[in-house]
Amino acid sequence: MLIAGNWKMNTDAATASELARDVLAAIGDAGDVQVALCPPFVHLGTVGSVVQGTPLRLGAQNMHSEEKGAFTGEISAPMLASVGCHYVILGHSERRQQYGETNALVNAKVRQALAHGLSPIVCVGESLSDRKAGRQNKVVGSQVLEALAGVRDVARLVIAYEPVWAIGTGRTATPQEADKMHAWIRSLLSRMWQGTVAKRVPLLYGGSMKPSNALDLLRQWDVDGGLIGGASLMADSFAAIVRAGQKAVATAF
Repeated sequence: MLIAGNWKMNTDAATASELARDVLAAIGDAGDVQVALCPPFVHLGTVGSVVQGTPLRLGAQNMHSEEKGAFTGEISAPMLASVGCHYVILGHSERRQQYGETNALVNAKVRQALAHGLSPIVCVGESLSDRKAGRQNKVVGSQVLEALAGVRDVARLVIAYEPVWAIGTGRTATPQEADKMHAWIRSLLSRMWQGTVAKRVPLLYGGSMKPSNALDLLRQWDVDGGLIGGASLMADSFAAIVRAGQKAVATAF
């Protein structure tokens, strides 16, 4: 079970440090739940110093597809690794929609992340129009297959299903809708990698997960955690989701 907080473009240096400390205090012993914080790039050092030596792990929100070069304003995988990042979010719908990121670019980033020891959290998800037209499996399937094309090192891979229509809208996929899509993704992974490898890839749900619905979502068979946006900016709310994850693990059968 993995619960990752995506802070997006929020917090300044002081509030980032305070939030990280508050999260750490609110969570306490997370037990079998892995917890990650993904602050803005400029706060990686600050948050990293707070979580260093604790069970919490550090993650970034994006990275470039090249190792180094003349890419002003960009951040590379080696840079993230050097400041202690364990995870990096790739292919988020906001990156796809606002910055034109394609499946091919996400694929290049995934390969680069894995090459430098990072665990990529690869985001996939359909729009509301795709969902209404019944195209969700086709859209998400293409994102999964193209973003992971040629990838062989799956031990550190994480996938996050984030229906675009549920991100920051307050609207959430039902537990059954989420689990059905996660099962579809799992079936695609099984086609790509034979044996039990695909079963070990964590599938997170993202899209307005909050304390009130977290347990129902996290109890679903193919939901292995959550990628949390707005609720991760409030220590108590984020900790409540982590506790829901702990309960889901404890009651799993």
